[in-house]
Amino acid sequence: MTTEINFDGIIGPTHNYAGLSRGNIASANNAGDVSQPRAAALQGIEKMRHNLALGLPQGFFMPLDRPDAAWLATLATTLDTAEPHLRAQAWSASSMWAANAATVSPAADSADGKCHLTVANLATMPHRSHEWQGTLAQLRTAFADPAFAVHPPVPAPFGDEGAANHMRLCDGHDAPGVEIFVYGIGGGRFPARQHLDASKAIARRHRLDPARTLFIRQSDVAIQAGAFHNDVVAVANERVLFTHEHAFHDRTAAHAEIRAAFPAVEIVEVPADAVDLPDAIKSYLFNAQLVSLPDGGGMGLVLPSEARETPAVWTWLEAHVAGNGPIRKLFPVDVRQSMANGGGPACLRLRVVADPRTVDPRFIADENKLDRIADVIAAHWPATIASGDLASAALVSDVRRARNALLDALDLSELA
Repeated sequence: MTTEINFDGIIGPTHNYAGLSRGNIASANNAGDVSQPRAAALQGIEKMRHNLALGLPQGFFMPLDRPDAAWLATLATTLDTAEPHLRAQAWSASSMWAANAATVSPAADSADGKCHLTVANLATMPHRSHEWQGTLAQLRTAFADPAFAVHPPVPAPFGDEGAANHMRLCDGHDAPGVEIFVYGIGGGRFPARQHLDASKAIARRHRLDPARTLFIRQSDVAIQAGAFHNDVVAVANERVLFTHEHAFHDRTAAHAEIRAAFPAVEIVEVPADAVDLPDAIKSYLFNAQLVSLPDGGGMGLVLPSEARETPAVWTWLEAHVAGNGPIRKLFPVDVRQSMANGGGPACLRLRVVADPRTVDPRFIADENKLDRIADVIAAHWPATIASGDLASAALVSDVRRARNALLDALDLSELA
């Protein structure tokens, strides 16, 4: 049976706060802090358990091999001799944010009846630009069934950051939908990471119907406020678009275009005078998982606990639920370690609409498998990493052993 599966990135043993992501306010504010890779990964496992308990299908992806010595070799340097900023970029655990792994178009939307995935090139940020090779190998393993078409990245310099800038509206996950690609235009102190040409190339590659494919410009105001991806200010699920007033460059035209393409849409807009952009970004109100609950339970919002701790945000959410809006339940989760590096619950997951039987079962979660993963993390992930630790040869050996232990535990050693 075709359904939506959320694949979460398991937070890797090199999770650290190097402040590498320009335009990401949390990442910059916490640069140099001591990270807690073990606690971070276990928080991610608990979020997956939470979603399983809600009755939602759940998958996961492995951390990539880090630090990336092969990438440093292309720059004619090594882990021992690299300048500190290059060493930090080689250590980055940012593949944990699976929303940037790829853009996904379900089979119901494509002309050839396949579910298409295009791995993101992440070309704008050096520390992420070397993720795609490992991600592509993993996607081709997880989605090797003929029901899928897994594509290499759009070539640089056309920046593509995956599903974080892509939304889909539909009557049901297995029904044909309208796909919305949100792009930015450069300028200002922070870069626009999603290029229009990249989005158009992906739409063509996925064989989407042009009449059911929209390209909408993200608000410059939002980008410069720290909404480095669209999913920081807007998220969609089935017939609902949940969005901030300042998400789009031309709000009126964007809403009209969306309604014309999908008349059944219900746009739930949070006005700026109720929740301003700084509070929306600090709390990651929109970087939440908007999900359809089983058995007619309506929609729920899996959101970071920081949203509950931001008065304006929580006041708006409670009023929406009390007012019988489409979001019926609120589920705060603790992902503080990820949040401190600039990624909320939605950053941690990639949505794939497919029949779970067509996915390599090694990537599908259940309680026993999550127990196995948690045991490996508890035994092998570092408790803390400080910025000075990135020069430690002993830590390099430790984190590589940790990842290999996880691959062995899940019978995925071919990804080593």
